[in-house]
Amino acid sequence: MGLIGHFGQTLLFQKGSLFGWLPVGMAMGIALFFGLTFEPSLALLAGIGVGGAALVWVARISDQSLSPVPVFLFMMVLGFELAAWRAHSVAGPVLSWRYYGPVEGRIVGMDRSSSDAVRLTLDRVKLDRVGPDKTPHRVRISLHGDATLGVPPEPGLRVMTTAHISPPSGPVEPGGFDFQRHAWFAELGGVGYTRVPLMAISKAEFDLRQTVFRIRMIASMRVRDVLPGDVGGFAAAVTTGDRSGISQDGLEDLRASNTAHLLAISGLHMGLLSGFVFSLLRLIFALIPAIALRWPARKMAAVGALIAASVYLALSGGNVATERAFIMVAVALCAVLVNRRAFSLRGVAIAAMIVLTLRPEALMGPGFQMSFAATTALVAVFGWMRDGQISMGPKWLAPVVAVVISSSVAGLATAPIGAAHFNAIAHYGLIANLASVPLMGVLVIPAAVLALLLAPFGLDWIGLWIMGCGLRWILWVADTVANLDGARGFVAGPGPWVLPVMALGALFVVLWQGRGRYAGIAGVGLAIALWQFSDRPRALIADTGGLIGVMTDAGRALSREKGTGFVARNWLENDGDGVAQDVAAARWSAGKVGAFNLIQVSGKRAIASFAGCRPGDIVVMNGELAQPALPDCLVLDPKTLRATGAVALVGEGKDARLVSARDVGGDRMWSGWARYPKATLALPEIQNKLAHQKQ
Repeated sequence: MGLIGHFGQTLLFQKGSLFGWLPVGMAMGIALFFGLTFEPSLALLAGIGVGGAALVWVARISDQSLSPVPVFLFMMVLGFELAAWRAHSVAGPVLSWRYYGPVEGRIVGMDRSSSDAVRLTLDRVKLDRVGPDKTPHRVRISLHGDATLGVPPEPGLRVMTTAHISPPSGPVEPGGFDFQRHAWFAELGGVGYTRVPLMAISKAEFDLRQTVFRIRMIASMRVRDVLPGDVGGFAAAVTTGDRSGISQDGLEDLRASNTAHLLAISGLHMGLLSGFVFSLLRLIFALIPAIALRWPARKMAAVGALIAASVYLALSGGNVATERAFIMVAVALCAVLVNRRAFSLRGVAIAAMIVLTLRPEALMGPGFQMSFAATTALVAVFGWMRDGQISMGPKWLAPVVAVVISSSVAGLATAPIGAAHFNAIAHYGLIANLASVPLMGVLVIPAAVLALLLAPFGLDWIGLWIMGCGLRWILWVADTVANLDGARGFVAGPGPWVLPVMALGALFVVLWQGRGRYAGIAGVGLAIALWQFSDRPRALIADTGGLIGVMTDAGRALSREKGTGFVARNWLENDGDGVAQDVAAARWSAGKVGAFNLIQVSGKRAIASFAGCRPGDIVVMNGELAQPALPDCLVLDPKTLRATGAVALVGEGKDARLVSARDVGGDRMWSGWARYPKATLALPEIQNKLAHQKQ
């Protein structure tokens, strides 16, 4: 038997478990689309689509043992095409300049920024002296200062103010989080702030979506009236999805204790709610003999739980995380209706394919990755325990053991993803979750259902009071754990291949049948090794020219102790350094990096009086240079940085090179760099001049 025949026999042995690989192929195609550094033309997309159709034909005529190969390739093509379709379907105007002037629009979103300011999302936007073809479909503005004294924001209300609006910013460093891509899929064409009070132009128009939005905000206000402070903010978050009521201190405690996931309406909340309703309805139906003996009570309970989950989805605002959770719960409940196992890897695969079809961009975010990592790991581990007939002890102890196992497995599965995206590890997160998660299922979620049932009678305060007791405990646990010595550690961000290699290795362990599955452990080990030896840039330059960061033995040294705080915080977090900006600025002595000298020139006077530079100097300016170009050094001014994005100096000695965000991210429809000619960062020329000077 040849190699191909042996491979076919191996696939034939895997036939019963190959369905789980379909979303993997789909995800690989989506990742390939987002990993491109150029925008694929319509002709190329059409050609790839024709190739996908050909793969279907190949799968039909090929040997049965080898047919999974073209099917997997077809799923990759499908994922690629879906991502392209989604990117084009949300296309809209994006500001290409900084706008200041009147802004008019309808309030369709309300939340809080990282600086704790109320933030509004407006659609049906009108900007002064900006044509409809150049006006963004949506803008987002934060309310600062006197802006909070105007008309209280109300869902659906059409308002007007005077605001500063800028294009969505690019990555703070090459390969970093791409806010431009995030804004593109959120249909945000501009972000900014205002200090001018809001003025109401017209009352909220009737719109089903906005009506649901208003109901959410009214419910959130009611919850916070009954339960003031962080407890009310927490309760509003888990019932209506409104997280604007919880303070930054409370949020930081939840993050440091790895319990911040309890704020987001995700699979845990949706699962607890639907599970509680399902169990309650089954109990009620069992107590009614006419129903218990003549009707399929279990299926009726599943329908009731599905209706409850649908109401929860609408009440929570239906964001991406909640949609994902609802789909997973709906798949499980539908499995009950067709007499299939409610929780299986096949069900997880179906949910993943639905989510990726609706929102392919979700693949690139931590929410999708952590949610499906936890769910896949839990289903796999409990499936192995069931097949191996592993007991969880006496019946009275089994629920406690199940909570410990589920918290440990979910924490282990999501820890690398959380560390990669947020650069932090909660060392006592398992303790905090063991003390908090059971209370969510036993007390908080049932109390929320009780409050909803009593609301028509004005007695919702009873359920909310019970709910508050549980949430006070969770907040106390979070505060206690967060203040333990060494509660939080920081890790450097991984390279681009670490998470994909780790995910494929882990999926191979879960999905492959037979002893060969343990080969996936090597993939996980390789990913950990790649992470361990990932090098951070020796120098970083902000895309505004306002900040430089140079790596030293003590950590990254920053050129400024104030200003550009968002960029500074992200650089330090990506380094795995938890210090504040002023501490990092105290490390700054000179911008010397190997043979190069980084010089920052800030302010109009400093730029006007700048005398010149020497070979080996990289001059970073936050304003335009009036005098002729400086031939001996490389000047990075706003004009150049607008065309390159943030810049990093990587490598050492002769291998040192400058890499821009544009080099890594490419010219995509959401990047905005395509408007500018590509700038060449001529570091080799500086090296040659420096070597000549030394000779």
